[in-house]
Amino acid sequence: MTSRLLTIGSEAFSLSLSLPETGMPEIVSLGRALSDDDTLTHLDRSSRINGMDAAVPNAVLLPTGGLGFFGWPAITGHRDGRDFTLAFAGWTVSEDEGATRLTATDTVAAIRLEITLAAKPGDVITVSSRLTNLGEAPYQLDRLAAASFLAPEDPATLTTFTGMWGREFQLRQELLGTGLWLQESRRGRTSHDRYPTLFLSGARGGIAVTLGWSGNHFTAIDRLDDGRRLVHVGELFEPGEMRLAPGESYQSPIAYVAADSASLHTFVRAELIDWPGGAMRSRPVTLNTWEGNYFDHDLTALKAQASAAAALGIERFVLDDGWFGRRDDDTTSLGDWDVDPRKYPDGLGPLIDHVVSLGMEFGIWFEPEMVNASSDLFRAHPDWALQVAGRPLLPSRNQLVLDLARPEVSDYLFAKIDAVLSAHPVAYIKWDMNRDLTHVGGADGRAATARQTRAVYALMDRIRAAHPKVEIESCASGGGRIDFGALARTHRVWTSDCTDALERLEIQRGASRLLPPELLGAHVSASPNHQTGRMLSLDFRALVALAYHFGVELNPLEMTEAERATLGTYVAAHKRLRPLLHEAGANFMLEPVDGRYAWGAAGAERIALFVAQGPQMVAEQPAPLRLPADLARFGGRWRIAQILPERPEFIRTSAAQERLLAGDVTFTLASAVSAGLPLPMLRPESALLIELEPVSGGPNHG
Repeated sequence: MTSRLLTIGSEAFSLSLSLPETGMPEIVSLGRALSDDDTLTHLDRSSRINGMDAAVPNAVLLPTGGLGFFGWPAITGHRDGRDFTLAFAGWTVSEDEGATRLTATDTVAAIRLEITLAAKPGDVITVSSRLTNLGEAPYQLDRLAAASFLAPEDPATLTTFTGMWGREFQLRQELLGTGLWLQESRRGRTSHDRYPTLFLSGARGGIAVTLGWSGNHFTAIDRLDDGRRLVHVGELFEPGEMRLAPGESYQSPIAYVAADSASLHTFVRAELIDWPGGAMRSRPVTLNTWEGNYFDHDLTALKAQASAAAALGIERFVLDDGWFGRRDDDTTSLGDWDVDPRKYPDGLGPLIDHVVSLGMEFGIWFEPEMVNASSDLFRAHPDWALQVAGRPLLPSRNQLVLDLARPEVSDYLFAKIDAVLSAHPVAYIKWDMNRDLTHVGGADGRAATARQTRAVYALMDRIRAAHPKVEIESCASGGGRIDFGALARTHRVWTSDCTDALERLEIQRGASRLLPPELLGAHVSASPNHQTGRMLSLDFRALVALAYHFGVELNPLEMTEAERATLGTYVAAHKRLRPLLHEAGANFMLEPVDGRYAWGAAGAERIALFVAQGPQMVAEQPAPLRLPADLARFGGRWRIAQILPERPEFIRTSAAQERLLAGDVTFTLASAVSAGLPLPMLRPESALLIELEPVSGGPNHG
């Protein structure tokens, strides 16, 4: 059998494929590029005595079943029970706008398959698939993975995210066994508990895989006969959902693979986010009114809050839920996107004009996809809600879901949002989605989750096209819709509805495996916290949020003068450090040790190091804090330039530690990597910011 070798990617990270005359492209390697003369990659392999007489490769892109591959098939379907096996042949290779497209056809089943691959910034490789029904009868597509990726045969550690509302991005690790590992999500959104993202690590290296999709999805890791593993990711279909008429195609979401989190960050920063004007500007410090006001909208009070926010140095004022319909609680008015004349007798103009006059941007909350049964919209159009004939409607959080795939629904929502954005200088939308999808039936009575997800994307795209300067935040009960599909259309995510700084330590650590910090909304909230009731110091709350897309989730008028002064200090510190904290390639995150978390950003002129103690340490004294190994590349000697707060909550310090913190001790970063910084033990639920700067040589006075 003859084959052609195709390589996508760079020397550091590439995907090499062998294209056969018949069958699926064989994955020769994923990782460091192969040399051009590597003849071992072209040799057929035999199987055991009772295997197939002809070699049947098993490490292939999108394996199909029924013809000698006995693993988990990445493509399944049928035409009324027939054409249930697929064998593609005649692979062609074409180049199109920086992407490579592989195309082949099964002439027996009358199915065409296209696989599109591309190398992206950060040594990220993207793969997607498209299947077209060339036959004269409908084809029932039950599964088409976006991609399959090869993992080595080593004992492999799998890292995934789990969680729930208010506890997103909880990292979980497990050692993969010999069976099939399968995760499916049917919530109709990315979910809080089953993100389509995984990290595999072993002695031969590792890979990071994520799916750019905000609807139902699956992730499968199949152990092959020879011990290697295939990782499959794709959209999960409801029964009968993807029925292709003659000539019709299904296009998968995009799958992404890279060596590690840093590569994903580079790609997100360089290409994924579609910034207004073409480039990210400094992320505005934001005040969101939700926890400070809830549904209590008083124009005079809101203007006073805006003035107080501007005095703190806040740059964006976001009006959250409660401004429309007769929205006095969460049981009513979703869908009625007209300004409430009781609360705003002259419309939103007076508030927006006041905010803008203070030098701040104005943002506003929408939840376009949902409707309350108690609303003018639902009373007029009960058929606009997703529903299954003969089944009762199932409210969640007092909400039903609008069928956005119906043009009249999408047009209505666009018109309402466009009216607000066209009438006022709105810079930002907080786009919320506060329930999972159930009974997802469309007007035709068929399952409609796939259509709904694409319709949400289409509405976002339409709004972005009409208002290209407006940024959008993806919020879904907090972190329920955080994926590369949503991020291709938005500019920030609300990491979690839980603003408790102690909980946020783990939430933000997990989310940072996928996204760079400037995209992760992190706000200073009130004490006691509204979700947990926990009382935490203002210093701790501010420091845990400061490195991310920093903001405030409280009413500044309810703070004391001293508290406002303290918060203003942290706002100023964030603005000063923002260029470093949000600089490509500067960020680092250390593994927690004994409840101590450490993260930050490093450049040639300054290092910002955040250290936070969650629970009380078990050890008698903390281990020295070792900086990341790559920081040793910065030469010369360094010192601690300043710390914040000025008097951290240390349990006890030595005289030598006091000199270190005061900047009287100089050191090389190589020693901070190998020996570590001997920092004092922090009290539980406290933190500090350490800024390091280079010095012009001199003796070490430590």
